[in-house]
Amino acid sequence: MTTTTQAKPARQRPAAVILTPNAEARIAKLMGEAPEGTIGVRLSTPRRGCSGLAYSVDYVAEEKAFDEKIETPGGLFYIDGASVLYLIGSTMDWVEDDFTAGFVFANPNAKGSCGCGESFTV
Repeated sequence: MTTTTQAKPARQRPAAVILTPNAEARIAKLMGEAPEGTIGVRLSTPRRGCSGLAYSVDYVAEEKAFDEKIETPGGLFYIDGASVLYLIGSTMDWVEDDFTAGFVFANPNAKGSCGCGESFTV
């Protein structure tokens, strides 16, 4: 009697960060205005501010080995490999009102933030 086992298809894991339609539209606008040689936009969490970590969104000229890559309708969005653990389960939105415009993060890993909201701690 011969038994065969079928391999289960690889399960797609969810992205570390969920992008709202407004965030995707902003990424598309940034990519439309990007300098030559830009392949996407990267989110990272550099050490900065009074709480320890900050959100930084920058143009990307080359892919890094451990970056997480998310394909959006407007272009590639990367998450810095060293920042993924701080961002898992987060939602990234683009918000504009009469006084400010910027990316806003709902991060379930953040345990606190500074008074001005520029940095957070995990």
